[in-house]
Amino acid sequence: MRLFRSRGRNHAGQTTEFPLAKAMALFKAGRYAEAEAEALVQAADPFRRSDNRIAPLALSLAAMATNAQGRYTEALAAYDSLLPVFGTTFGAEHWQTLKLRSDRAQTLTALDRHAECAAECEAVARAAARGTDPQMPLIAAAARNGQVYALNTQGRQLEAEQLAREALADPPARDRLTLVLRLGLARSLNGQERYEEALAEAERAEELHRGMSEEQRGPETGAVELSLATALLGLGRGAEARSRASAAHDACLAAFGQDHYRTVEARALLDRIADGA
Repeated sequence: MRLFRSRGRNHAGQTTEFPLAKAMALFKAGRYAEAEAEALVQAADPFRRSDNRIAPLALSLAAMATNAQGRYTEALAAYDSLLPVFGTTFGAEHWQTLKLRSDRAQTLTALDRHAECAAECEAVARAAARGTDPQMPLIAAAARNGQVYALNTQGRQLEAEQLAREALADPPARDRLTLVLRLGLARSLNGQERYEEALAEAERAEELHRGMSEEQRGPETGAVELSLATALLGLGRGAEARSRASAAHDACLAAFGQDHYRTVEARALLDRIADGA
């Protein structure tokens, strides 16, 4: 999601586009440590102080990159410090503020604070539904996805399934959000041991995933394989499940590091498969 659109002048007097373009490009390429460093440089640049939006946006991007590296406690602290700043700078119900709240909420679930995540995502989705900015439907869909994930992790798979199906009935404009909602639906079905249905949903997600660009696929690295592996294991297809889970683990380890929740989930699934062999 584009954070900011602006033209300005740098300290050499040259006209510039979006000041965080380099950091955003690094983030989208999955180069999270570099994106974090670049965003922090931009946040500290004294030549950016004439526009009080730059530093908060840069720090929020740094928090996203920190989160993507599995450093959830740091990311949450950054989001917490930014919430009042965004409220003052943009307004409590501006899409930038709601996006920050959604990103923060989904960090909560990585820290096992699932009930808080679900409640905050629901509140963000309701606020976004009241808004008129073109970004609001995307914010609402992202928040609903976070809520689906949090409900699943609490063992509330029926509620998660219903919410995911409702969101998919009015699909978001971006393929990536459709993808994550479909994966959330597959997760809820796996949690109910409805493995044939889960496999069908995961295969639909895989088809959608294949049609996306490398940049679009990056944040969901390993997610499709995990969903497929879980369904295959439930269907007694252990060898196929092991292959998918191993691919997910290797991809997540390379992309996010060993502390990312998806890497940990893939490792746990491989252990389950080994125990059942």
